[in-house]
Amino acid sequence: MTTRNGAARLNRAVLAVFGSALIAAGGYALAAHYGRLEWVGSRSGLIPDATPPSGVLWAIVGVGCLVALGCVGWAFAQFPRIPRAVRWRGRARDCADTVALDTAVACAPVSADIESYDGVRSAAVRLSGPGSGPGLHLVVTAAPDADVTALRDRIRTHAVPRLRQALELEELPVEMELRLARERSR
Repeated sequence: MTTRNGAARLNRAVLAVFGSALIAAGGYALAAHYGRLEWVGSRSGLIPDATPPSGVLWAIVGVGCLVALGCVGWAFAQFPRIPRAVRWRGRARDCADTVALDTAVACAPVSADIESYDGVRSAAVRLSGPGSGPGLHLVVTAAPDADVTALRDRIRTHAVPRLRQALELEELPVEMELRLARERSR
């Protein structure tokens, strides 16, 4: 599913620029330290004729480490989180036999069902939570002129009961986000 998420795009761009600047500054410092830059002395200090106290240097190292950890955390936050495979019981509760079912396999028919409805452009479906009580998360992109109420009712009365029956669940909580697609200008 493709969406226009300007904040995420800006987030990634700022992260890339900041990371590139840090890599360039670190590379420059290493090149200067090992004497690869002819116009910079390898033994010259950062500030001529001044030696900062060792506490200041350790503070700089500590702040640098915190910034690096923050950047790594920021980078990992950019990756989408994919729910792990959930185990559903394929037999009665007293039976020890279980069936491992990947969430993508269970969600593909629901997504295809919803995308076949009138006015739907795309649908992203995912299951999360334990196998004994998973939750269904829907992101449906509809045409601007779609009947939202009829679409919601159709999903609630057709797609969700079919999935609930296929997974042999008595109830299935649903969280739905409905997006209206923008018409492209010509």
